Amino acid sequence: MYQALYRKWRPRSFDDVVGQSHITDTLKRQVATGRLSHAYLFTGTRGTGKTTCAKILARAVNCEHPVDGNPCNQCPSCLGIENGSILDVLELDAASNNGVDQVRALRDEAVYTPAAVRKRVYIVDEVHMLSTAAFNALLKILEEPPEHLMFILATTELHKVPATIKSRCQQFAFKRILPGDIARRLSYVAEQEGIGLTAEGAALLARLADGGLRDALSLLDQCVNPSGTIGEAEVLSALGLAGNLETAALMEQIAKGETAGALETLARLYGAGKDVGSLLNELSALARDLLIRKTAPQSGAALLTGGYDETTLRRLDRLLTPARLAQILSQLQATSADLSRSGNRRTDAELCLIRLCDETLDPSPAGLNARLTRLEEQLAGGGIPARPVQSAQAQQVQQTAAPATQQPRKTAAPARSEDRPPWEEERPPLPEEPGERVNPTDVMKPARPAAQPQRTAEPPHQAAPAPQQGAPAQQTPAQTPSPAHTAPAGDFWPELAASLKGRIPMGEYTFLANPAMVQGRVENGMLTLYAESDFTRSMINKPGILSVVAQAATARLGYQMRVTVTVGQAPPVSTAPAAPAADTPAHDKLDDLLAFGQQFDNIIIK
Repeated sequence: MYQALYRKWRPRSFDDVVGQSHITDTLKRQVATGRLSHAYLFTGTRGTGKTTCAKILARAVNCEHPVDGNPCNQCPSCLGIENGSILDVLELDAASNNGVDQVRALRDEAVYTPAAVRKRVYIVDEVHMLSTAAFNALLKILEEPPEHLMFILATTELHKVPATIKSRCQQFAFKRILPGDIARRLSYVAEQEGIGLTAEGAALLARLADGGLRDALSLLDQCVNPSGTIGEAEVLSALGLAGNLETAALMEQIAKGETAGALETLARLYGAGKDVGSLLNELSALARDLLIRKTAPQSGAALLTGGYDETTLRRLDRLLTPARLAQILSQLQATSADLSRSGNRRTDAELCLIRLCDETLDPSPAGLNARLTRLEEQLAGGGIPARPVQSAQAQQVQQTAAPATQQPRKTAAPARSEDRPPWEEERPPLPEEPGERVNPTDVMKPARPAAQPQRTAEPPHQAAPAPQQGAPAQQTPAQTPSPAHTAPAGDFWPELAASLKGRIPMGEYTFLANPAMVQGRVENGMLTLYAESDFTRSMINKPGILSVVAQAATARLGYQMRVTVTVGQAPPVSTAPAAPAADTPAHDKLDDLLAFGQQFDNIIIK
């Protein structure tokens, strides 16, 4: 009858145990010197040798001819314990014998001396499954057992074992076995069994075992191919895995945001029989390696799984930031945890890939942090150029100025451009001058000759004279603010801050829109933002934020603005009306009188 490899090749002596020399050396020394404890507690993850060492210790303490602390495995005691014919050594499963009644029965029969060997040994596996009452029933005999009695407790969840039990045992922690040790053991077993196993295949199985030699032997047993050699391709095909090359290609598509390519890769692997859960786990392992490589480039080399070459890791390292890797890893971990409760595993995996390719679809804090980090890096590196803003006065000068060779415009309305809507077409200037008051009823009256002397008006669109050679060039209003534009009347900052919503990140907009934190004042063409604390200043004093504020202020005030940030209290807002500009003509009250006279037919003013 065929026997599984992990059972057939279970170690029979302490020297055969792989990767636990810190424990086996101590146990061998205790057996050789006779300084044995009455209770041992073996802890560690699955497949690391807890139960194996417990059985070896049970044979060693009862062996008739021990060899340097190891059992001889030849005497009647060793053979009887190994085949289960000696009932003085019992192996119990605490998961099925976890009640207080079973522990009381064990305690009652433990007082009897052994019949065939020197010590009665109880190996209690998964001891953390015992109930509270069962633990309490075990305490007394575990603290003061008879001389012929020994307890060996094993557990994978040490935190569930009461402290009263721990204090009565010698505790040994079994660590995960290194991939190199597992690969060497697999090669030895394959050679003894006549299995063709390549070094690459052994290394891949060692990585997949995750520190457990029993899992590695089970995987090797699953991948055995009588007709050929077991390599990486055979292991991946037998276990339904995607492979390092496929995983690296999929991660590169995620980094570049190629959603369609990632979904096509998933569909191809799914059609080839690959398990989506295993694929997400492989992506998680790769993202973990890249994150460790980013955060600990020197000391973190020993923490990598070693499944990817340096060229692949370096190529992916340039495409992903630590914040992006943290977002990818958290999304993969959350999806993998929910797959066991999913109704459609493929749909969940596709949704996960879509969110990974486009982080704007990830509403989690990790996704928001990844987007903010990418934006900050683009702003710091100049990746988002600011669009130049033209002031309102500069646009007016550009529209009214015409080349010297252009003919005077006719009074007829110009033809409407096809690419502009009717409401954006130019309109001729209104006939009334600034300062005149027009009665709305006059619109319905027929035109009549004016009684006042006609004024000489300038053409509405006169070409700007070319500057003479040697004459100093005049600055446009967009370059030098006029005195009337130096300080706008009233507190304009709340409206300006409200217009920034949606143009800057919500985190910084919260500070700018709060008048208790930030206030804005204009003086001499400079917009000064007064922050209430150094922390507020650090949040808004960023090149990308100040650039957007300067653009908004320039568009609102009509001339080029610069923005600076300082800490302190903003000066009071000036409520005085702005002084009239120097080029604005003084208001003539005679115009008001003439307009008033036109309302009546019997009054003529000359």
